[in-house]
Amino acid sequence: MRSPANSTAASTSSPTAPASAAGRWLINWPPIRATNPPPKPVKRWQARDYGALWQYDASPHAWLPGQPGKQALLDILDDATRLNTGARLYPSETLLAPFDSLSRVLQAHGLPLSLYVDFHAFFYTHNPDAFTQLGQALRFYGVHLRYAPTPQAKGKIERRHDYWQKRLVPLLAADHSRQLGGANRLLDQLVPHANQHEIHRELGQTPHQALQQAFAQKRSVIRPAPKCPWSPFVWSLQTSVRVGHDGQVPVGTQRQRVDAPPRATLIRSLRPDDDIFYLRHAPDPNTKPIILLHCPGF
Repeated sequence: MRSPANSTAASTSSPTAPASAAGRWLINWPPIRATNPPPKPVKRWQARDYGALWQYDASPHAWLPGQPGKQALLDILDDATRLNTGARLYPSETLLAPFDSLSRVLQAHGLPLSLYVDFHAFFYTHNPDAFTQLGQALRFYGVHLRYAPTPQAKGKIERRHDYWQKRLVPLLAADHSRQLGGANRLLDQLVPHANQHEIHRELGQTPHQALQQAFAQKRSVIRPAPKCPWSPFVWSLQTSVRVGHDGQVPVGTQRQRVDAPPRATLIRSLRPDDDIFYLRHAPDPNTKPIILLHCPGF
């Protein structure tokens, strides 16, 4: 029979006393406070007019299934309407890639006022009075450069990269596309389809609808691409070449004669299609190009 003392001790014990080590830990440990919920996404600034600002960026990624290494997707997005004005794949991000991409997009859609880029060496020099070759080409047609201060400031174009990585890679794998030519032909179909049918989360409408709204409200500052004789050479890799004493210039491993005096300085223009031109002088809007030699690419 249990003694009264033991009975009293049992009756006075706390009914909430933990029965295990885990329970004692929960009671003795300070209460856990709920963390503040993450802030809701806010609508970022955007240009008012179509063509006021185009965002440009490159996305290195393993786009082609079964191919070694990464390829570069060059993407261009209008900031006001989110219209994808261009997307094209290249073997790598060499200087000839943006020359080709920008020339195609500007010819198809017109000239924007400015291009939003990062501090890549293609666009930025530490001398504010100097221009890179790509910057000089844009300046030739009155397109200004604006630099994003941080990667986060280019969120719109970065999200577009994510869009293509989630959609384009599986499509190329399903289509067994292992060559850039076939991948770019598919992109040529996907870009207008996305512009016309994909409803943008922030705009609440498709980019095509936003573009038509901008036109109706006279919010477009796009300029038509001029018919310029310099266009094939502006969008090219230009280097200075001096004519030899024999009146010839180096072309690959050979030398060819040009109609220029010895020791004269010419411009060698390498185009994205691998065609090489030798010009009397650099692009100048006040003159016309004088072609001294043309060497087709192979």
